[in-house]
Amino acid sequence: MKRLTRQQSGLTPGEYALLSRLSTPVKIQDFLDSIPMNWEKGGDTHLSPRRVLQEQKAHCIEGALLAAAALWMRGESPLIMNVSARLGKGDVDHVVALYKRGGYFGAISKTNHATIRFRDPIYRTPRELALSYFHEWFMNETGEKTLECYSKPFDMRRFGTEWITAEKDLWEVADALSVLPHYQLVPKGNLRYVRKADAMELKAGKLIEWPESDPRT
Repeated sequence: MKRLTRQQSGLTPGEYALLSRLSTPVKIQDFLDSIPMNWEKGGDTHLSPRRVLQEQKAHCIEGALLAAAALWMRGESPLIMNVSARLGKGDVDHVVALYKRGGYFGAISKTNHATIRFRDPIYRTPRELALSYFHEWFMNETGEKTLECYSKPFDMRRFGTEWITAEKDLWEVADALSVLPHYQLVPKGNLRYVRKADAMELKAGKLIEWPESDPRT
């Protein structure tokens, strides 16, 4: 696969140089970890990679898109994947960028929590990777584990290159993810056997990286 050039990306020389320095999945993840969580204090957002660089904050899908752009610049497929909780449980979806090393999948993840984070490239399939999030994906109020399904990986090249520098919010990307085929993680009938998070796990689940009170968020 050909690398995304600066001219194709629409990024400024400075923006392209910054993303070019994120030359490995680990470096991309380290960068995303270094910028604050986007708490969307002014209303819901879906920032493009350019706007993430400008505003220096991101939530999960915004971080995944920046990661996808950086991977594309290295000649890797800009793949993102949705992992989704059961409807009606007051939880939200999570979006990660996928990468492969030696034929195995890993994930780059912008999150405010201690568990649903970066994944090393040790998973044979997207399903295996999605399952790695199941145990720690629970409601802090009840301990109920709610991760239900994951999507078919989505190649951002289907949107061309305009999404990289878009000034408008990229709601169409979220819409595209929502209509993809999604695959169930819990075998039919086995949900009743799933144990709730215990007291120690609930305590760990309350650990966050960026408090909403932080003025940078």
